[in-house]
Amino acid sequence: MTIDAECMTTDIAVKARYRYWTCDVFTDTRFGGNQLAVLPEAEGLSERQMLQIAREFNFAETAFVLPPERGHTRRVRIFTTSKELSFAGHPNIGTAFVLAAMGAFGPVDTPVTVTFEELAGLVPIVIRRRGASFWCELSAPELLSLGPTVPADLAAAAVSLVQDDVVTTTHPPRVTSVGAPFLMVELRDRAALARARVHPPAFESLTALSGLGRIHLYVRSGDEVDLRCRVFVPFEDAATGSANCALVGLLGHCDSAADGSYVFRIAQGVEMGRPSLLEGRAEKRGGAVVATRIGGSSVMVSQGLLEVEVDHD
Repeated sequence: MTIDAECMTTDIAVKARYRYWTCDVFTDTRFGGNQLAVLPEAEGLSERQMLQIAREFNFAETAFVLPPERGHTRRVRIFTTSKELSFAGHPNIGTAFVLAAMGAFGPVDTPVTVTFEELAGLVPIVIRRRGASFWCELSAPELLSLGPTVPADLAAAAVSLVQDDVVTTTHPPRVTSVGAPFLMVELRDRAALARARVHPPAFESLTALSGLGRIHLYVRSGDEVDLRCRVFVPFEDAATGSANCALVGLLGHCDSAADGSYVFRIAQGVEMGRPSLLEGRAEKRGGAVVATRIGGSSVMVSQGLLEVEVDHD
């Protein structure tokens, strides 16, 4: 961040210039994956300004990087266009990628672990070099937690489907979280997944019943990926790390084995023209899921300077 000295007069607002980067997360192809804006030196910005900047970029999320408060690598605040989030997946992966690409963590010739301080807790991220770029994997800040179940017909109606499109043999539609809650719904085939569309009245009813407006639809694929999914919040999201991290934990929980390691390749964003690939892992010990992780590649898109008036509030 730099201060514009030419504007330091009594009748002209003092302005600061903040560097920003944008990247596409959970993809190695530019204009795929999920868009993210990162301000790596966000000291001095108020919460109001962070929200304004997030609205200006108009991405699903914007990440603001600050000095740590608890002795870890960085503090990270994540904003949508309407509020701050306690945790989200692709902003963590993308922020780690941007900082690594800037050289903030050194050459990364061997894997580097960094820890971000966030509202939901500590988020460790392992950064590995893959060719000329970096691959990042986060560990969820919270253990798997299971919330209420929802009738299959109500979950289906919220996304313009019918009850027969929903599979309940593994689990009923259920709120699941590892830091951010989502309603997990398994569908019977890719045709049902492709037909899904938010039905506003039913979605609002589902939101009132479940207490959240985030639904994660998935099918077992068995082709080049293990799972294919779509996430509605209620707009469609191209790649949702927090939701898929919770999903792999739920699938590990539902497995009958007391111990196990679970690995899933997950495709998202295909139907909206922003294909994404997420790599999820879960560890189960003594009948309980003890860790969930989500990782993927990112690609840089742009960088520049953002001019902001100094906030005196």
